[in-house]
Amino acid sequence: MQDPAKRVKVLQMENITKRFPGVTALDQVNFDIMEGEVVALIGENGAGKSTLMKVLGGVHQPDEGTIMASGSPAVIRSVADADSLGVGFVHQELNVLDNLDVGANVFLGREPHRLGLINRRKIKADTQPYLDTLGLDASPDTPLSKLSIGQQQMVEIAKALSKEAKIIIMDEPTSSLTLSETERLLKVIGDLSEQGIAVIYISHRLGEVTQCAHRVVALRDGKNAGELQRGEINHDAMVSLMVGRDLKRTPLTTSDHKTVPRRLVVSNLRTALYPECSSSFEISGGEILGMAGLVGAGRSELAQATFGVDPALGGSVSVDGITIKRGAARQSIKAGIYLAPEDRKLTGLVLEFDITQNISLADLWNHSSGIGLIDRNAERAVAERQIERLKIKTPSASTAAITLSGGNQQKVVLGKWLSMKPKVIIFDEPTRGIDVGAKAEIYKLMRELARNGVAIWMISSDMEEVLGISDRIVVMHEGRITGELQRDEFGEEAIMHLAVGHSKTEAN
Repeated sequence: MQDPAKRVKVLQMENITKRFPGVTALDQVNFDIMEGEVVALIGENGAGKSTLMKVLGGVHQPDEGTIMASGSPAVIRSVADADSLGVGFVHQELNVLDNLDVGANVFLGREPHRLGLINRRKIKADTQPYLDTLGLDASPDTPLSKLSIGQQQMVEIAKALSKEAKIIIMDEPTSSLTLSETERLLKVIGDLSEQGIAVIYISHRLGEVTQCAHRVVALRDGKNAGELQRGEINHDAMVSLMVGRDLKRTPLTTSDHKTVPRRLVVSNLRTALYPECSSSFEISGGEILGMAGLVGAGRSELAQATFGVDPALGGSVSVDGITIKRGAARQSIKAGIYLAPEDRKLTGLVLEFDITQNISLADLWNHSSGIGLIDRNAERAVAERQIERLKIKTPSASTAAITLSGGNQQKVVLGKWLSMKPKVIIFDEPTRGIDVGAKAEIYKLMRELARNGVAIWMISSDMEEVLGISDRIVVMHEGRITGELQRDEFGEEAIMHLAVGHSKTEAN
């Protein structure tokens, strides 16, 4: 990447303040970026990152402050105003239509016409150079539904380039990408920088920030918390800015207190995704088993079949020596197996329900009277205990789950199960989309549960997380477990060898 210090300042936001009823989301925030510069915008959930970018993108208008674009005063009252200033936005939830082809998505709403009809030939011709620039192996005629999430993201970037974007905002761009797609995106960001396009990179994945950012800007509680220049960027420095204190990294120590040997035993379990493959493993009480693998390896499907929400085609699951009926989540819950799913918003919570309702949902029969009426006082008391125990940040137990940050939503999911004395908890991507402060709290909770004899099964695509919190690691590839690693065998290379299908012998 070229030296950004020699380039023109394409954006300057000064003293930006934005208030909502009862809260000041942004308080005198300053932000700027140079032509071709990659600036990472970091902060815990609720720090103000999204609000600041929505001000830049025309979704919100600031109550105070000024914006300069390429040295000239700018007023951004709408998304159209942002487009006209060359601001492009690649959202975490992609803004594409998979029933259209690539070209139609790139020029959606700006289609060239000839004789009153959409000129599809020109769309194809105009789209191809952007695909070539991004190295996207697809034609303008390819239906978007045929592309991977990573490829669809490149279409979003192509759309921004077609609008002559000077600044591209990327919000958690790698949250759903494979490792190879992430590497490809980071290369594209470098290429965009070389072309003079400024990139604002919002991510909780601090390792990626270290790789791609020229500069880091941190927000905390709606205010500027500090900056780091290229040579100052490292994990601990970023965390310190984000949380305002030194946050200890997850200790690389084992639990060393397996209170219940073979608490969970999974034997020859087969799932619908890979019906010809079977998986067997066990977890002791007091142990954290990390499960690694690439996207599509079948880890989530195995967890769902173990819990009983998806059918198992064969095999068995037992807890403390008692076999559980396959495909019966209610039986799993009674046996003490609980699942914190990958998509907490879709399958872990009822977003419209409040915290109390969500926490009590799986255990309503214990909050009911003899005639079937729910004891609201008992229900609320349980919820308030979990709010205090898990440090859920909320005005009250009556707050709707949809209004909470990702980290606090995850805590509500956990609160639902912790009130029921778990024996086994399956964590599927437990910290996806969660800021570093909340991550540390989740890790601490997992260790506390293990100390109390709970068997923890953690599925994660975050390599640092798997290596840092696990007592033992198993790795899956295309529906089968390819190997197991003890603590003294841990390493990224060892995991990746197993994740691509090699055996442990081949990995060595």
